[in-house]
Amino acid sequence: MPNLTVRPTPVIDAVWRLAFRLGFPLARAWWRLRRPHLEGALVAIYVGQSLLLLKTSYRSEWSFPGGSLNPGETPDAAAQREMKEEIGLPPHPLNAAGSICGMWDGRQDRVYIFELHIDRLPELKLDNREIIDAQLASPETLDSIALTGPVVAYLDRKHGG
Repeated sequence: MPNLTVRPTPVIDAVWRLAFRLGFPLARAWWRLRRPHLEGALVAIYVGQSLLLLKTSYRSEWSFPGGSLNPGETPDAAAQREMKEEIGLPPHPLNAAGSICGMWDGRQDRVYIFELHIDRLPELKLDNREIIDAQLASPETLDSIALTGPVVAYLDRKHGG
């Protein structure tokens, strides 16, 4: 299990989690109507052979640290920003692992994938609003975990599936 620092759950965090839980289905409905083309970045963080997975307050599936690119932001900069925002990880040299495209959550996404290989996981600082849990998953357990579409596509491509 990763070293986690999760802030206590004050009322404001509960309000944020509720906003995410209510807002995400509305965003998905909007994306299904509009069919936008978006770009994002994800970081597959390997600790030995295990992968770090994050749980958001608004999804049932687990994912990697990451999110949408801001206007004018490079994929690498977005990946670094998301690692800092979501788990408190300072900038690290990332290996570009290509991109994947797919229709997820009602929108056409291009997701730039980066990999980070570390020997041991530093203490993670979860915001307890968007990111509420983290786990290290061994290769043997990945098939039994519900994962987001981009993570499944990355793993399928990486392992020739």
